[in-house]
Amino acid sequence: MKADLHIHSNCSDGSDTVEELAEKINSSDLDIVALTDHDTTDGLKKFGELISSDKKFIRGIELTCLAGEIKCHILGYYINPETPELKALIEKGKVLRRQKLETRIKYLKDVHGIELTKEELDWLYSRRSVVKTHLANILVKRGLAKSNIPAMKKYLDDCKTGNTKFDGIEAINVIKKSGGIPVWAHPLGGEGEEHISQDLLQKQLIKMKEYGIEGLECYYSRYSDEEIKFLVKTAKEHNLFITGGSDYHGTNKNIPLGRLNNKDIKIDAKKFTIFK
Repeated sequence: MKADLHIHSNCSDGSDTVEELAEKINSSDLDIVALTDHDTTDGLKKFGELISSDKKFIRGIELTCLAGEIKCHILGYYINPETPELKALIEKGKVLRRQKLETRIKYLKDVHGIELTKEELDWLYSRRSVVKTHLANILVKRGLAKSNIPAMKKYLDDCKTGNTKFDGIEAINVIKKSGGIPVWAHPLGGEGEEHISQDLLQKQLIKMKEYGIEGLECYYSRYSDEEIKFLVKTAKEHNLFITGGSDYHGTNKNIPLGRLNNKDIKIDAKKFTIFK
C-alpha cells in the first residue's frame, strides 16, 4: 500500500482545486491520503466526498507555528473540523495572515516600486488563505522572475512581517482537543530551508515533546536516505508516530504526488505507524 500524508490544494497554497486533486488521487496508485492545507479546513468536506471509496482519507491540517523559540509546522491528523477550539484558532490565523499580506503588499510598493493592480488585489483578498507563494506567482506572471521561488527570494524574503505564527503549544493542544494527532512536519527543514543538524534536532525534539508533539514526518520529498533513516530511528527511540508526505503543491512546487524521498521512490505505508 502507498500513502501520502502531506498534500495541499488551492484552499491554501496549492495550485489544484479540490476537484482536480481528488481526480488525480483517484487515478493514482496511492491508497491512503491526507489533505493538509495550511491553516484551513475548508477543502476537507468536499475532498472527502470526492475521494474514491477504495482510498483511505485522513482529515488533516498544517499549522505554521512558533513553539517556544522553535519555528515549525505542525500537522494535525484525524482532526474534527467542527471543534470550536479549532475553528477559533483558524479564525485567529485569518487575521494574522491578513496582517502579513498587507505588510508584504506595502513592502513591494515601498522597497521595489511594485504596486499591485486592483484585479491582483481583488484576487488576493478573495482567497481563503494567502501566503507568500500567491504574491510570488503574481510577480512571475508579470515577468519579474522565472518561477515563484526566485521571486520570493528576490522580492519578499527580506520583508519583516513580525511574528504572525500560531503559538505552537496552543496549536498542539487544539489539535488534540479536536481528536487529532499532532506531528512535526519536515523537522529537519522544509522547502528551500537549510537542513538543521542531527544534534540540533535532538535538542529541539526534547522541547517539542514537552509541548506535546506525538509524531515526526520522517519520510519527506526533500530528504535523503540518510536523513530519513535518522528520523525513523529517532522517532522510534522517542516512541513517536512515524509519518511521511510529499508536500505536494501542484505547479507551485516541483514535487509529484506520492514522492516521499529525494529519489522519487514511493514508500510502503506499512512503514508508517499513525494509521488508526
